[in-house]
Amino acid sequence: MSKEKDMLTDAELEIMQVIWEKGKATVRDVYETLNERRKVAYTTVLTMMKLLEHKGFLSRDDSERTHVYRPRRQRQRVVSAMVNDFVERVFQGASRPLLMHLIEENDLSAEEIDQLAELARRKKQ
Repeated sequence: MSKEKDMLTDAELEIMQVIWEKGKATVRDVYETLNERRKVAYTTVLTMMKLLEHKGFLSRDDSERTHVYRPRRQRQRVVSAMVNDFVERVFQGASRPLLMHLIEENDLSAEEIDQLAELARRKKQ
């Protein structure tokens, strides 16, 4: 599978997030959820969901009158692939600069810092 097929556009990711949350959804379900957030055309959602099916991110059940779509890829795997692609493109594959940037540029709570430190300790072992 090509690298482009492994990545999602912002709009595709938004659709996938709706379907991951619901577990399964019709085009109408996704359309109504997205339309609550911003104006979107039903035909656009339909076209994008067909594209996501073609790219292997969704499967479609045609057994009923209304097609039901389900995710074919786990959320964590897709997110991991997208983050790895980002790190490769922006930081030449080095994750440390990304982590340093996130820690320095974000207002992390003491609890979040402790969680990161614990994760680093476990990774070190």
